Amino acid sequence: MDKPSKSGSSLLSVIAGNQIFIPIAALLLLAIFNLIADPSFFVITLNTNSDGFPVLAGNLISIIDNGSELAILAIGMTLVTASSRGQDISVGAAIAISGSVLLRVLCGTNTRPETLQAPIIVGFLVSAVVAMLFGAFNGTLVSYFKIQPMVATLILFTAGRSIAAWINNNELPIVTDESFSYFGGYIPGIAVPTPFFIALIFFGLTWLLLKFTNIGLYVQSVGINEKTSRLNGLDPDLIKFGTYVFLGFCVAIAALIKVSRLQTINYSVIAKDIEMDAILAVALGGNSLCGGKFNMPASILGAYVIQFLTTTLYKFDVQSTALPAYKAVVVIVLVVLSAPIVRDKISAVFKKLTSPQTAGNA
Repeated sequence: MDKPSKSGSSLLSVIAGNQIFIPIAALLLLAIFNLIADPSFFVITLNTNSDGFPVLAGNLISIIDNGSELAILAIGMTLVTASSRGQDISVGAAIAISGSVLLRVLCGTNTRPETLQAPIIVGFLVSAVVAMLFGAFNGTLVSYFKIQPMVATLILFTAGRSIAAWINNNELPIVTDESFSYFGGYIPGIAVPTPFFIALIFFGLTWLLLKFTNIGLYVQSVGINEKTSRLNGLDPDLIKFGTYVFLGFCVAIAALIKVSRLQTINYSVIAKDIEMDAILAVALGGNSLCGGKFNMPASILGAYVIQFLTTTLYKFDVQSTALPAYKAVVVIVLVVLSAPIVRDKISAVFKKLTSPQTAGNA
């Protein structure tokens, strides 16, 4: 009888100490809360959109839809955090710039063209190059000028939305081509939102990149000990620079989704505070904000937990002005619980409660 008890104790302590335990636990708590408060939260219906095509609707669909660009950003933010031991707070402003460039290419000088002035793929590639150049700018300040990441990215955070407005002469271009809306909405005949598929494909490509190359190992090595990694033949500056450029590409994908949703842009509102949510997703995934080892699936799950929380608050009619305060309280608790020292204590408690000695005394 002692053997199974010991095995159970070991299993529970491993689960409690695992990095992904906290986001899973948070997800379960949110699910249980909504199940008790309003079971209709989980209802998914098959509706018909304005074009007559069947689409899935419901809070869960909204979570996987609206959480997709946040999850994409969390991937890039995880690598930036792991390598540079700091965070990029300019991704919201960078999305505004990338989205503005995309609309500029598609609309040309006419704010409401009857036809697209360039193929969508061309517009995306140009916007991606611009976003990656701004990522390179941040990466250069952090890697080669040794400026603290949050201070370096504060420059673009401050000026980015003004740059975005300047690109289109402070006008709001509108894309009337229906095909452009597919990236942020639904592809005709497919009931699941397109952003979820975009995120899924990007997750898969990133997983393959990290699995079949040494990039993930290099990023972790630089984050753990930059001097040692240099002695082992790595170039820490280049690796940190590369993670910021990669985050720039993530920004371009998020910008495509966000601009496609409305087929226009609002420079001051688009992706507002998304940088904070992306950082919180990384922290909620149990990743150290001081760099080093990272768990990409945990960050992605953390992003969807953040969106789950946001959707829950909206569901219960929390005022938009009060939303950040409610979210901050809950997220602080979750982030504290995700700290390694807290996870170790939780694991120790599980181990103590399920140990053979405790079982025998009971």
